[in-house]
Amino acid sequence: MEAIAPKPGQILARGVCRHLASHGFACVEELVPATGLRVDVMGLGPRDEIWVVECKSSRADFMADAKWRGYLEWCDRFFWAVDGDFPTELLPGDTGLLIADGYDAEIIAMGPETKLAAARRKVMIRKFAFHAARRLHALRDPGLPLAF
Repeated sequence: MEAIAPKPGQILARGVCRHLASHGFACVEELVPATGLRVDVMGLGPRDEIWVVECKSSRADFMADAKWRGYLEWCDRFFWAVDGDFPTELLPGDTGLLIADGYDAEIIAMGPETKLAAARRKVMIRKFAFHAARRLHALRDPGLPLAF
């Protein structure tokens, strides 16, 4: 089977996950916090903090994203991840920013902290764990039909 080349946003997500891992975070890509939403990267930190990172590979990719504000209620901090050529002046000033490539990222601006309520945090940690476990199971048993 031939490997499928990663898309530009997936390359950014890999660098973001590597960077967050260096800060003690576990990451899951393409997690669904609620029906109709799918975040590019969700990071679960060493103190149960939940960060969402949306990876944008181009101006058009950013302009087409109308859902990102819906992600704010599912995390403690929200970030954009873009490459070094992205016009960052397009990004909202009240969000975090990472400059990333396929190998690493750097936090340029820390997203403002809005702590999740305890009940919402519990739900998200369970979703994170369930999603991560299902992904691992699918890797170990590729023939298993899994619905996400």
